[in-house]
Amino acid sequence: MAITKPSIPKGTRDFSPAEMSRRNYMFDIIKDVFRTHRFLPLETPAMENLSTLLGKYGEEGDKLLFRILNSGDFTRELKPSDLGNPAATATKISEKGLRYDLTVPFARYVVQHRGDIVFPFRRYQVQPVWRADRPQKGRYREFYQCDVDIVGSRSLLNEAELVQIVDKVFDRLGISVTVKLNNRKILAGIAQAIGHADRMMDITIAIDKIDKIGMEAVCEELAAREISPEAIGKLKPILKLEGDNTAKLNLLKNSIKESDTGLEGIAEMEKLLGYCCTLGLDGNLEVDLSLARGLNYYTGTIFEVKANDFQIGSICGGGRYDDLTGIFGMPDTPGVGISFGADRIYDVMNGLGLFPEEATVTTHVLFLNFGPAEELAAMKELAAVRSAGIPSEIYPDSAKIKKQMDYANKRSIPYVVIIGSDELASGTAVVKNMRTGDQQTVRLGTVAGAVSM
Repeated sequence: MAITKPSIPKGTRDFSPAEMSRRNYMFDIIKDVFRTHRFLPLETPAMENLSTLLGKYGEEGDKLLFRILNSGDFTRELKPSDLGNPAATATKISEKGLRYDLTVPFARYVVQHRGDIVFPFRRYQVQPVWRADRPQKGRYREFYQCDVDIVGSRSLLNEAELVQIVDKVFDRLGISVTVKLNNRKILAGIAQAIGHADRMMDITIAIDKIDKIGMEAVCEELAAREISPEAIGKLKPILKLEGDNTAKLNLLKNSIKESDTGLEGIAEMEKLLGYCCTLGLDGNLEVDLSLARGLNYYTGTIFEVKANDFQIGSICGGGRYDDLTGIFGMPDTPGVGISFGADRIYDVMNGLGLFPEEATVTTHVLFLNFGPAEELAAMKELAAVRSAGIPSEIYPDSAKIKKQMDYANKRSIPYVVIIGSDELASGTAVVKNMRTGDQQTVRLGTVAGAVSM
C-alpha cells in the first residue's frame, strides 16, 4: 500500500501549542472588550443552506462560496442535459455550503428565533469562516472572524460604539490603526451624480479594489462594465478629494448636491464624526470616499480598519445593513456590525513582536521527578501550585536530570522545582529560575509563593 504524504488544503493552517497560546491571548482580549460592552455570545453551524447564503454577498462573493456535496448518491437527480449547464448541475448536487461570513447566518438566526429575542439584540460571535479564494499572504481559505452586531435600532450611537470597541481592542493589543469610514448612501449619491444611479453595484464592486489594483485599473474595469468615459471622468476627482474629514465632506456636498440620498449619507457621516469627537476617537478616523465594501447587504455607514505599521489588507471591517433580515421574511429590522479578522490581526501582532512573553509560555513551573517517594512529595506541592492558578506540570518519568532539564529548556519553562532525597529529608525544595540560573531553597508548602507569576 502506497504511503500518502501528509498535507493540508492550501489556504488552511495548523496551529502549534505556542501559536494557540498567542491566539488565545488575542481572542481573550477581543472577547473581554465585547463582554464589557454587554454583547451576548452566540454560535451558528459551520454549514448553512445555500438558499441562505447565495445572493447575499454580490456576484464576487457567490463565486467564493465553498459548496458541500449532498450526502449519498449526489448525482441521482442529474440529467444528461444538466451536464452542459454548470449552474443547474451545482443546484442539484449541492444544497449546503460553508458559511462565508458570520453576518448572514446571524441575520438568519435573528429571523428564525425572533420570538425569543429582546430587541435591540447585541451579540458577539467568534468562529471560523471559509472562502474559496486564492491563498496569499494575509488571505486564507479558512480563517476566524470576531463579530459584534446590534440589531433592532437605527441610532448612529451604535456606529459610534463600534468605533469605540475598535479603539479599545487595538489599543489593548498594541496595534496602531486608522479607521476608514464611508457611507453607502454617499456612494449612491456619487453614482447618481455621474449619471449612473442604476449601476451603483457595478461601480462599488470596481472602486472597492482601488487599494489592490490602483485607480487606473479600476477605471479600466469600470469601462469594461460599460460605465461611460464621461462618468469615469466625473468619478475620478471625487475619489481623489483631499483635506481633513470636514473638508472632504464639504467639497462632496457640492459634487452630489442633486442627490437627496447622498446628502443624507453626508449628514449621517457628520453626526457619527461628532459622536466620535465627543468620545475622543476622532484622531484615527479617515473619511475615505473610495471605500465601498462590495457586499450587497450594506445600506449606510461602512468601516474598514488598516494597521499603520504593518503591510497587510484590512484587519477589521463592517457596516450598517438595514434590509438584511428582510430577505428572510422579517422586514424593517435595522442592524449594524463589525468583524475583526483574527488571522490578519495575529499576523500583524506576530510581525511586530507584540505578543507578551506570557502569551507564549504554556507551562510556568516544571517539577522534576526523582523516583516514587520524591514524586509523591512533588505531586502534593504541584497541587498547591496549581491551586494558586499557576500553570505547572511534573515530568512523568524518573529520567536522568539532564533529560528533564533539557525538556524544560526546549519548552521555555521559566521555573524548575527540585525535590530530591536530600530535600525530602529536610522538608525543602530547590526552585531554579531557568532564565537567570538563580536558585533558592524554600520550605515545602511555600513553593507557590516562590514561583508566582
